[in-house]
Amino acid sequence: MHFYLEPGGKLTGRIRVPGDKSMSHRAIMLGSIAEGRSSVSGFLQGEDALATLAAFRQMGVAISDPVAGELTIDGVGLHGLAPPECVMDVGNSGTSIRLMAGLLAGQRFDSILTGDQSLLRRPMARVITPLSQMGALISSHEGRPPLEVMGGRALTGIHYDMPVASAQVKSSVLLAGLYASGLTSVTEPAPTRDHTERMLRGFGYPVVTDDGVIQLQGGGTLTATDIDIPADISSAAFFLVGASIAPGSDLILEHVGVNPTRDGVITILREMGADIEIMSERSVGGEPVADIRVRYAPLRGIEIPIEEVPLAIDELPVILVAAACAEGVTVLRGAEELRVKESDRIASMADGLNQLGITNRVQPDGIEVVGGEPSGGVIATHYDHRVAMSFSMAALRASDRIKVSDCAHVATSFPGFAELAVQTGLRLEVAEE
Repeated sequence: MHFYLEPGGKLTGRIRVPGDKSMSHRAIMLGSIAEGRSSVSGFLQGEDALATLAAFRQMGVAISDPVAGELTIDGVGLHGLAPPECVMDVGNSGTSIRLMAGLLAGQRFDSILTGDQSLLRRPMARVITPLSQMGALISSHEGRPPLEVMGGRALTGIHYDMPVASAQVKSSVLLAGLYASGLTSVTEPAPTRDHTERMLRGFGYPVVTDDGVIQLQGGGTLTATDIDIPADISSAAFFLVGASIAPGSDLILEHVGVNPTRDGVITILREMGADIEIMSERSVGGEPVADIRVRYAPLRGIEIPIEEVPLAIDELPVILVAAACAEGVTVLRGAEELRVKESDRIASMADGLNQLGITNRVQPDGIEVVGGEPSGGVIATHYDHRVAMSFSMAALRASDRIKVSDCAHVATSFPGFAELAVQTGLRLEVAEE
């Protein structure tokens, strides 16, 4: 599947993007090991989150089919999961495999986690190392999936100083800590998204956060609850950038999660001069939510604050599209994590920017982008959903037609992206070839 985009246009109207992917994963996982029935609304019915749902069904959890983002989970308790009858395939989802490795490390049964060809190339030592220190036994293929997690291991709580800021590593260790004896704690080198901590508290499990250290005591109980998942700021980010770069744009994004560990994209775009207004701020299930209005404004290149990088790690590709349309040079550093996503996102974005005639200089931990006027061209996505959606927005300022190749993976995180983009004013056509 390919996207064909005509140049120009503007984004207007009022839309709600799909539910937060990170929270959708965690709702399934924690609801499954809670006591009682949990109700979930706003669930993201994308391929990644559905892969997590399918895996827990394989382990005996009764989860209703999601309808318009609503489902129920009949939790089986911390020790009620059943051995899966076959290998659990989580597709393209790095969140699923890393978080589940921690959760499965405390089970009585053996399990195997695998995924698609992209996932099989992604590094897993970052979770295997701390889990092994807790007593887990996990085999891999030279530090990459498939992961075979041995059951029946007695886990012991540890303190883990994370070498890199990663919400997936932090969450994997904390989930293993639910099954460990004693205290499990993690120190973050920089703040990362805190949905796991917030949601654990929502399920009644005490988690203490103090000065960059997150800790919990093993052996407790999760109690079923109702979860309202807000719209995903990572999905909203494409429209935030699109409206910022396209003259005449005026767009409202409804019910977006604005968790302070996820709002780096707003901070960075505002630093670049974006006209972004946060409206109707409120709290839903312990998560801050707001409507966001974004209007066109001339952008300028900046040096992206390094402390904002972990808070916008998934949004950095589309921020680079904003940089391509800004006046001056934008410098991104401290983003080595982008090298090990669904693609090497630094290299993938540099390739695409080159195709559009945008000067850039790649560094080991980032990239410098010289703003200009994008031309048309053919973009290779490297089968990365965020690369595909980012370059779709570039068409709003392009001088010629853009073809974005191999976009089927967009459904992993944003089902209905093309239809919603067209609704707001993007001149996009989908073609199967």
